[in-house]
Amino acid sequence: MVTPGEYVPDITEGITRVEDLPRRRIERRSRNYAARMCPRCNHRAGRYAVATRTLHDLGDFRSGHPIDLFLSYSKHHCKRCGCRFSVDVSDLALPKCLYTRRVQQLAVRLVAEDGMPYQHASWHLWRDHRVFVPFATIQNWVEAAGKKKSGHIGDALPGRGVG
Repeated sequence: MVTPGEYVPDITEGITRVEDLPRRRIERRSRNYAARMCPRCNHRAGRYAVATRTLHDLGDFRSGHPIDLFLSYSKHHCKRCGCRFSVDVSDLALPKCLYTRRVQQLAVRLVAEDGMPYQHASWHLWRDHRVFVPFATIQNWVEAAGKKKSGHIGDALPGRGVG
């Protein structure tokens, strides 16, 4: 029986084979529309294709499984102005990014607000949220956000570098 304050190890501790890690849970999301308004001329633009993306999201805390979002979205072509565009999914993820915005924001917060090193933030995301993000990716996100360079870390501690 688990008691308060008892150490319970991570279920993935000691696993050396990828096949032994918890299976991912798949959630399907759809942004597939027959027609959308053209952003250039505000004319009705019909769908010409459907595309898919796989996004890694924060995992399920109760079951300990990672979550992948399978997102299908429509691509449209405006016959009036010739514009081709995809449905806006920027609320879920940035273009060409493999992770949701929730993962990015949490990773940047771990480094910028909590002062956690990149490698520890990567481990924290896996251990507590079941999403694996390479620490170099976290470093790119933090530098792009400008949080670490602007001196937010170490402001209250004189004599400590921002590095």
